[in-house]
Amino acid sequence: MSDIKLFNKWSLEDVEVTDIGLKKYISLRPIIIPHSHGRNASQRFKKAELNIVERFINKLMRKGRNTGKKIMVMNAVEAAFDMIYVKTGKNPVQVLVDAIQNVAPREETTRVTFGGIAQHQSVDIAPLRRVDLALRYLAQGINSTAFNNVKSFPEIIADELIAAANNDTKSLAIRKKQELERIALSAR
Repeated sequence: MSDIKLFNKWSLEDVEVTDIGLKKYISLRPIIIPHSHGRNASQRFKKAELNIVERFINKLMRKGRNTGKKIMVMNAVEAAFDMIYVKTGKNPVQVLVDAIQNVAPREETTRVTFGGIAQHQSVDIAPLRRVDLALRYLAQGINSTAFNNVKSFPEIIADELIAAANNDTKSLAIRKKQELERIALSAR
């Protein structure tokens, strides 16, 4: 299995998930091209078995100019991974995993109704939802930064992932996580 590398460049064997709660839900199954053709969409929790790079690419294809253009986004992510390696000297998949671990919120709020009065209550987040929210925040940060920007799409992806992996508040995803946890803290 050591000869299977992502984009024929990046090994997934030395990538570590340090957050014990997310270890089961960040799949690092070795693949060459992150494209499963929707094979895991038929069952409820099969997305946890999807490679994390493909899940990230799928989130980047949301609304806007990238809708449904998976090959274009895949090429942009590959170029961004090359930039991450040049800037940091680390395995870019490890940088992506670190960014997801740093961006994943630990608690949020829900509405609880007592006799017609609705209150917000702080609750812990399930690990699969933590990964989903982290990927969503990263994709939203990248898409909002890319709008009317001089930088190329791969440069923006690389900058956002590096900032999120370093837990830098320059990253929009880190700021969203902090805001969500601040609201949950006030609702305890």
